[in-house]
Amino acid sequence: MVKAFSQEFINLQKKRLEEDLKDLLAKIEELKKEDPFLDPDHASDNAAVDTDVREQVGHETVEAQIKDLNYRLSEIKAALLRINKRKYGICLRCAKPIPKARLEVIPESAYCIECEKKLRV
Repeated sequence: MVKAFSQEFINLQKKRLEEDLKDLLAKIEELKKEDPFLDPDHASDNAAVDTDVREQVGHETVEAQIKDLNYRLSEIKAALLRINKRKYGICLRCAKPIPKARLEVIPESAYCIECEKKLRV
C-alpha cells in the first residue's frame, strides 16, 4: 500500500464524501416527487395530448437527472470503500497517487488525470 496522504486529509475527504452521499440521496428523493408519472391523478387523467407530452418530457427529464445522480452516488460509495480498504487516493489504473488538488475538487476520483484522459479517449 502506498501512503499518499495524512490521516487528517483522509478523514476530511471521508466526511465530505459522506455528506455528498447524504445530499445526493435527498436530491434523488426530491426528484422522484417531481416525476409527473408518480402523480396519483396521472393514471386517471384523460388530459389532452399536449399534457401527456409534457408529462412524458417531465418524466424523462427526472429519470435522466436521477440516472446521473445515481452514477455519482456509485462513485462516492466506491471512494468510501477505497477509504475503508486504505486504498483511497491511489489511481486504480497505474497505482500512483492521485494529486491532492484533484481529490480536493473531486473527492470521489478513482484515477489520476493522465489515466482519466486515457480512459476517456
